[in-house]
Amino acid sequence: MAAAAMKGPLGILMLDTRFPRIVGDIGNAQSFDFPVIFRRMEGIGSADAVTAHPDRPRVLAALEANARALASEGAIGLSTSCGFLALYQDDLSARSPVPVATSALLHIKRLGNKRVGVLTASARNLTPAHFAAVGAPTDTPVVGLPEDSSFANTFIGNGTTLDREQVEREVVAAARDLVARHPGIDTIVFECTNLPPYKKAVQDAVGLPVFDVLDLLKGFYDGLTGAAVGGRQAAAG
Repeated sequence: MAAAAMKGPLGILMLDTRFPRIVGDIGNAQSFDFPVIFRRMEGIGSADAVTAHPDRPRVLAALEANARALASEGAIGLSTSCGFLALYQDDLSARSPVPVATSALLHIKRLGNKRVGVLTASARNLTPAHFAAVGAPTDTPVVGLPEDSSFANTFIGNGTTLDREQVEREVVAAARDLVARHPGIDTIVFECTNLPPYKKAVQDAVGLPVFDVLDLLKGFYDGLTGAAVGGRQAAAG
């Protein structure tokens, strides 16, 4: 099939943020072992995405316009820089010229035989609608990073500095809390695209496998560039 020969870049629709993006973060090209291109969605920031009640028409319009721009620049598939944009998986897929995988929450449906718990940037704002949008159980267990944490100050508050060691301690503590509150889970999914740098620390601390957006996009890109599953099929999960 024609898609098998495609080797262009993956496009990443970026929120309009200023916080540091270290290796492992979706906004750092060194986090990937395949080509990526980024496009900032001007005026659409963390507060527009990490909310239980987004302005959906406004956000979707920005996603669509920037998706078309990335496709015109050669992107063969698209993702986003925020797991909360799972809410737009179907709508953006219907409008995008190329396949879409919006969020690491897409892992949950594919891990159907696992008992998944989610670590998120904001438990208060991650709603059943976000899970329903990617075909995941709406009662999936969730624990979020504390709202007064160093993590929140940087990534929700759009700060200019990152205390990596402190954030790692907070992420590990939240993962331990998730396992303690929901002892039946056997797999963790990171909703947040800023969490992958702390994946190994979490796996070491709780002894469970962790899936993040980088894992998702590796499989998604492989599907676009020649794996057995075609691009749109892979995007839909």
